[in-house]
Amino acid sequence: MRRGAKPDEDTKPAPRDSARAHSTAPDTKAGPDKAASAPAKKRPRAPRKRPGAATALEKTIGHRFKDRDLLDRSLTHISVSGGNRANSYQRLEFLGDHVLGLIISDMLFRAFPKADEGELSRRLADLVRREACADVARAIVLGEAIRLGSSESNAGGRARTAILADVCEALVGAVYLDGGYDAASKLVEKLWGERMRAPVRPLRDPKTILQEWAQARGLPTPAYREVERTGPHHDPEFRISVKLPDREPAEGIGRSKRSAEQAAAAALLKREGVKTERYDG
Repeated sequence: MRRGAKPDEDTKPAPRDSARAHSTAPDTKAGPDKAASAPAKKRPRAPRKRPGAATALEKTIGHRFKDRDLLDRSLTHISVSGGNRANSYQRLEFLGDHVLGLIISDMLFRAFPKADEGELSRRLADLVRREACADVARAIVLGEAIRLGSSESNAGGRARTAILADVCEALVGAVYLDGGYDAASKLVEKLWGERMRAPVRPLRDPKTILQEWAQARGLPTPAYREVERTGPHHDPEFRISVKLPDREPAEGIGRSKRSAEQAAAAALLKREGVKTERYDG
C-alpha cells in the first residue's frame, strides 16, 4: 500500500461490536434456538404414596404387589367407582372365589388322604362360605383398607359381613393375577391353613342333625318360618322359628336367614336333650 493512501474499505477489520452482534443473532437456517423454542421438560411425577392401611395390609398378608392397581381395585367398593363395576372389586371377587375354591380343594385333598368325597365337600363348603371369608377378613383387619363411598362408610359398611367376604375373595384374585398360583396358594395357606386343620364348627350342622333326628323318629322334615326381620336394610337381623309335629316351635336369631335357621334348630335340639357341638354360622 502506498504511504498516505486510504485503506480500501473492504480491507478494514470488522468492528468487535458488530461481530458480537452478528454472533448473537439467531440463525434461522440452522433452525430455532433449542433453549428458546423447545418445550420445557415436565418433571417426572413422584409415585403416588400407598395408603397406610393398604401398605399395612401387604405386610400382614406377606405379599408386596408389583401392580399396585390390582391391590387398589380389590379394595374399591362400587360406591366409589362411579357406578363402573369394572373399576370395583367385583370382577376380582369372581376370580378370587374360584381361585380360593381350587386352592382349598387342593389343600384338603393333601391334608385328609382318607376323607371321602362327601367329607371333603363339606369341609370345602365350610371354609369358603361367606361367614368364614368375613372372619378371615376381620383377622387381617381388612375393613380398614376398603375404599367406600361416604354413605356406605357411614352406614357401617366396613363391618358388613357381605362386603368383608367379597373383598377377601377379591384380594385372593388380585394376588393370583399379580404373583400367580404360587403366590395365591401361599396367601390362602397363611390365612386358611389353621382354620382348615381345626374347623370352628362341626361338619354336621344343627339343621342336618335335626333333620336326621326327626327322620329317625318318623317325623316330617322340620318346617322353618321367618317370624321377624329387624335392623337396617344393609345389616338386617332375622328371627326364625322351626316346628315339628306335637312339639313347641323353637326360635333362633341371626344376621342371615341361614344362621337364624341354624340357631333355631340348635335351640330345638337342646330342648329335646340332643347334644351338639358349638356352631358359629
